Amino acid sequence: MSTENTEIVRRAIEAYNRRDLDAMLREWAPDGVVDWSNSRGVDAHIFRGADQIRVFAERFFESFAEGQVEIVGMREIEPGVLIVDNLTRFRGREGIEVEARAAFLITIRGGVQTWLTLYQTNAEALAAAGGSE
Repeated sequence: MSTENTEIVRRAIEAYNRRDLDAMLREWAPDGVVDWSNSRGVDAHIFRGADQIRVFAERFFESFAEGQVEIVGMREIEPGVLIVDNLTRFRGREGIEVEARAAFLITIRGGVQTWLTLYQTNAEALAAAGGSE
């Protein structure tokens, strides 16, 4: 597994957890895509480009008083294609806590993330990438 690629993902998630969108977007291609269409929650859409990705993240920050994405596992299934198992914990503005387990399928090209798709499970992400356990 490419240490460089895993570090790109780690830096982006750590920046998101700090709510530092400038640092997070430095790990993204300007024309990157976040495909959140598989979401069972808010904003089940596809976001294209840094401006839309920023607005998407800002809406999460507005909705939740606190939020952390924890990397549970990460593997590169082919060069520049990673599956990131994660556990996300959010606390709403009224104190309600939410926890969700998911998998990101992330593509990295030229040292930046170019695409992130949300899947509900690792198996779904792996199948979408054309792999198998």
